[in-house]
Amino acid sequence: MKVQITKVFLLGALLFPSCFWGQREVTTLLQQLDHTVADYPNAITKKEKRLQYLKDELRYSTSNEQRYAIYVQLHSEYTAFQLDSALTYARKSWQVALALNDLEKVNGAQLNVAMILGTSGMYKESIDLLESIPVNTTPSIKGYYFGTYRIVYGYLTEYAASALEKQKYKALTQRYRDSSMLYFQPKSREFCIANTDVLFEKKLYNQAIAALLRFYTSTSAQDPDQAVLAYLIAEGYRLKKDKEQQKKWLILSAISDVQLAKKENISLRKIAFILYEEGDIDRAYTYIKRSLEDALFCNAKLRTYEISKMLPIINQAYENKNETNRTQLTIFLLAVSILSLILLGALVLLFKQMRKVAAAQKALTLANEQLSNLNQDLKEINQRLNDTNATLAEASLLKEIYIGRYMDQCSDYIGKLEEYSQKLKVMATAGKVNELLKLVKSNAPVENELREFYTQFDQTFLELFPSFIQDFSNLLVDTDTIQLKKGELLNTELRIFALIRLGIKDSAKIAVFLRYSVSTIYNYRSQLKNKARGPREEFENQVLLIGTAQEK
Repeated sequence: MKVQITKVFLLGALLFPSCFWGQREVTTLLQQLDHTVADYPNAITKKEKRLQYLKDELRYSTSNEQRYAIYVQLHSEYTAFQLDSALTYARKSWQVALALNDLEKVNGAQLNVAMILGTSGMYKESIDLLESIPVNTTPSIKGYYFGTYRIVYGYLTEYAASALEKQKYKALTQRYRDSSMLYFQPKSREFCIANTDVLFEKKLYNQAIAALLRFYTSTSAQDPDQAVLAYLIAEGYRLKKDKEQQKKWLILSAISDVQLAKKENISLRKIAFILYEEGDIDRAYTYIKRSLEDALFCNAKLRTYEISKMLPIINQAYENKNETNRTQLTIFLLAVSILSLILLGALVLLFKQMRKVAAAQKALTLANEQLSNLNQDLKEINQRLNDTNATLAEASLLKEIYIGRYMDQCSDYIGKLEEYSQKLKVMATAGKVNELLKLVKSNAPVENELREFYTQFDQTFLELFPSFIQDFSNLLVDTDTIQLKKGELLNTELRIFALIRLGIKDSAKIAVFLRYSVSTIYNYRSQLKNKARGPREEFENQVLLIGTAQEK
């Protein structure tokens, strides 16, 4: 029961400014508040489910103790949601407490009724009821008793019609505040809130804010006191004239109120007015509209009265802004219409230009195709030219090598002829006729020279075409067809096709070069053609490609 009375007490304390404003990005918090307000129907659904659950529990209760506890919970849930229902359940808890003959419960229930009457604007009825409570019989609730007096007189102070009445009610508020503090634990949340007024009267704003902040940081998102503490902190910063921090904590308070579907609230209304002053008309209108709907639903007459003073101002600003927006929209539509006509004309011109461009592109495409064909022809010519150049380079290299070898060979032969001639002269002078005739008739010198000649040819050719033997063998079906004897570089078959590779295709010339008959050369060529891996008639052309870039 004490917990429920504490919540009612803290809710009433919203009227009395207090504590701290921290530094946080206000824009981000406003966006969060926008989202929370937009999600308000879900918060209402959760609230209604909670209320229905308690009502179902009440239906199945079997004792006055259970009914009393549920009535107190329902009163607490409805306190900031719908005052008529809260008053109903407070009175029902009072009736059950009387049946239980529990004086503490009876007095506590009467305090709840008095608080709702005060919040609803029925100050006389609230004070009359408070005066009828024999509080001395239940000392444990004296703090909440005097606190309720303080809240009711606080309402009267704020809405007093004259300065004299305001001063009178303010003095009573302070007296009951001081009385309530005598019965609260010094380190309790209730004491901190009551003491906030004292600290602000002494202008000890930072001390008050620090005290409240310690309690705020210990609250959870589901704690209804979180919004109360945040609001008091915002009020503290307002007194310090720190508007940004005031806005921050008002937003935090409003977020908590909306999330918990508390329709009897003050933070959302105050932040709406601040935003109106700053020119954020759309948000201000949305928040004040939400506040008015909540106040009407809750039947909070004082809140409705407060909002009714602000709503016309914000609504007029909202209408002015909408009118300005409509004017701007009209101008924008006219501008768009004019631009559309200009754009239409531009599109017609563009279409004509595109047709010209399309024709030019078609001609360009045709020219590109012709150019592509010419480039292809040129590429083929270049390829043939490269092939010709490669052939010429190869022929030039062969010529250079063979000319060098030919000159060396000729020089060598001239030296040998001179030596042979000198030898013959010596033998003739010495009269060695028989030996002279024998030497003249001998073929040994010629055969020796031929062997040396062929060896020189083989070495030179293989220097020019080092892979000739392997490449030539690869052109045959059986790669083992060519068998060289020990010490041989090339055999007769390989020399024949080596000469063909050098461009000597005439069998008669080959026969003279190798000292064979023409028919023998022809037979060698035919035998190897018959063993060709590819077409027979292409065999010698393939041989001509050995050692070139076109070799496959």
